[in-house]
Amino acid sequence: MKRRRIQLDGGQFPEAVLALIRDAAVYDSSCSREARVYYIERDGGLFLKTAPAGTLRAEQAMTAYFHARGLSGEVLLYASDGGRDYMVTRRVPGEDCTDAACLADPKRLCDTTARLLRVLHELDASDCPVRDRMAGYAAAVTRGVEAGAYEPELFAGMFEFDSPEAARQAAREGLSLLQNEVLLHGDYCLPNIILLDWRLSGYIDLGSGGLGDRHIDVLWGIWTLKYNLGTWLYTDRFIDAYGRDRVEMEKLRQIAAMEMIGG
Repeated sequence: MKRRRIQLDGGQFPEAVLALIRDAAVYDSSCSREARVYYIERDGGLFLKTAPAGTLRAEQAMTAYFHARGLSGEVLLYASDGGRDYMVTRRVPGEDCTDAACLADPKRLCDTTARLLRVLHELDASDCPVRDRMAGYAAAVTRGVEAGAYEPELFAGMFEFDSPEAARQAAREGLSLLQNEVLLHGDYCLPNIILLDWRLSGYIDLGSGGLGDRHIDVLWGIWTLKYNLGTWLYTDRFIDAYGRDRVEMEKLRQIAAMEMIGG
């Protein structure tokens, strides 16, 4: 994770946040225009995330839930001042899966992330605070269809459609098949998986998590290997390591269409 030393303007944060970050070295590690993420060099490492008001509420709930299961860092603070949300979490020990040591062993990386995902999806999540992640997901897809959105390059080389309408048709057909069946990470990509000596240390960026359809995580688990390794060669290996018995290829294709349109 890239970090750039900065000086924060304390006037932009609520006092409760300042109490945790005052007099500490601060680094910008943001990778999104919507949210800002800062690394605070204190107490083993803290992360401060700030985003428009209301947008971190689900992430706070899911991070706390994952932490209670030993799967993420502790949430130390969640606050909103009317215009912005603020969340402070403890650093998860280890390095994310874009670390050079992980990328240097792509087969092990593929197998490890696939098997960890299957373990996550096998957990009993009957007490998950986000019970119906697919409702919001389906609504986003519907908005994308209505707006005419289409990003064919997203899965070029893996799932391709003859036309935007063909993709929209596949997406519409798949909407009724979405299930709130497993504990979903929601953004299962290499930067969000933290390993320590090739063992899971925890997950981060859980704002899209909740009970949802396993195929969304599987799809992004495959995509992130392609994005970071530059090849689709690990697609079948990932599916086999996860468990081909639980993956429906047509459903994976339909969800790819949904993502191209606005999932």
